[in-house]
This record gives sequence, structure tokens and C-alpha cells, in this order.
Amino acid sequence: MVVLTFFVSHWLLCVFFQSFFQHRYAAHRMYTMGPRTERVMHLLTYLVQGSSYLSPRAYAVLHREHHAFSDTEKDPHSPHFFKDVFRMMWHTKKRYEDYIHGRGQPEARFLGGYPEWPLVDDTLRTSWLATLGWVALYTAFYVTFATSPWQFLLLPIHFMMGPVHGAIVNWCGHKYGYRNFNSSDKSRNTLPVELLCMGELFQNNHHKYGSSPNFAARRFEVDPTWQVMRVMAKLGIIRIATPQRAVWPEPREAAREAGAARAA
Repeated sequence: MVVLTFFVSHWLLCVFFQSFFQHRYAAHRMYTMGPRTERVMHLLTYLVQGSSYLSPRAYAVLHREHHAFSDTEKDPHSPHFFKDVFRMMWHTKKRYEDYIHGRGQPEARFLGGYPEWPLVDDTLRTSWLATLGWVALYTAFYVTFATSPWQFLLLPIHFMMGPVHGAIVNWCGHKYGYRNFNSSDKSRNTLPVELLCMGELFQNNHHKYGSSPNFAARRFEVDPTWQVMRVMAKLGIIRIATPQRAVWPEPREAAREAGAARAA
């Protein structure tokens, strides 16, 4: 029970900070916060994600490219151009590393507006000693508390938690589920898998309303990360920066359908 509690907690916290800090803040700037608070959130993201921590800069650039080129050959992680999820994520990893090491230069429109902290993003993230330290900590926890050999099979997921979340969201969110809105891409909302991803698998909603901090649009849809953000905003920790909200049905579509009904 202790191991499973640790695994679920680590999973949910990792995907929360990826959604909250790297996605909604670094890539989209859906909210603002003071410089000290930003440093606290930046450090917490690293401490929670540990060995799988991703550079907010590279994450933001790749995600902005994903929105601009969604489900085309320029998309860094569209599942419709790869035979399986492993090939897709390997391609994403290569582009991520190109941007990290300066081997590739993204378009100027994708640059800027993301948090940068060399101590965390360059020194700690690239340190093999720090990475091995995280691996040792996860392993020591399992050695201490595991009650069955099968539980050790969960360890590799801890080591690569960030990329695992990315694989699930990018693969499932553009292949499986339902669509609330018509769009040129193939984004979808993936329930019930969404319950494991803190709002990230409302991909169709998010691609339609790219600046909405709430990824849910319909009554039965719940975005857990947005619920936390609402509390943080009320406490003055963050300030929601965008007025856009996902709305279903889309007002223009609703007006068109109402007009057609009256004409009939």
C-alpha cells in the first residue's frame, strides 16, 4: 500500500506540475505570478519531477510548434506520422535535445516568454550525479517499502515520468475519444484516461481554445489543474492572465444551428 500510494502521488504531482508550470505557464502564459513565486514553482517542478524534469524553454518551444503545426509533418509529436508511440516519442526527444544543445533553431515566433533558471535548467537537469541521485532515492524507497517483487516494475516509470506522461497525452489525445469542436487537426478528448492526466487529455477543447486556462468545456468534464489554479488565484498566489474560456457549444456554431432551426 505504501508503494502504491507513493507511485500514485508521484504520478499525479508530476503531471500536475507539467500541466501547471511547463504547459499553462511556460508555453501559454495563461497566468502570471511574482518573480519569487515563479522561482518557488520552478524549483518545486524540478523537485517533483526529479530525474524526468524537462526544460521549460524546450518544452514551451515544442508545444508552440505543436499548436502551430498540429497533426502535420512539422508537428513534433503527431501520432499520425509514426507506427507506434515509441517512434513518436523518440522523434520528439531528438528535437527536444536539438533545441537544448543548440543544434536546431526554432522560428522566432516560438521563442520568449518562458521561465529560465540556469541553475535548475542547465546545471541540475544535465548533471548525471543529480540524475543518479534521484534514481537512487526512488530505488531506496522501493527497497525499504516494497512488499512484492512485481512492485519494482513500477520503478522505471518513476525514472521517466515526464516523457511517459507526454507519450500518453500526445498519442491518446490525437487518436482516441470524442470531439466537441470541429478543427483542422485530429485532437480529441480522451475519457476516462483523462482522469490520470489532470486535464491534459481535453486536447480537442485545448486546441480550439488555446488560451483558456480551463481545459474543460462541458458539464461532465472536470479539469483538476484548473480547479487548483482557481484556488491559487483566490489566494493571490497567481493571477489569471487570459479572459478566454472554453465554451460548448461554440457560440458561432450554436447561433448557426439556431438560425437553421428557425428557418426550418
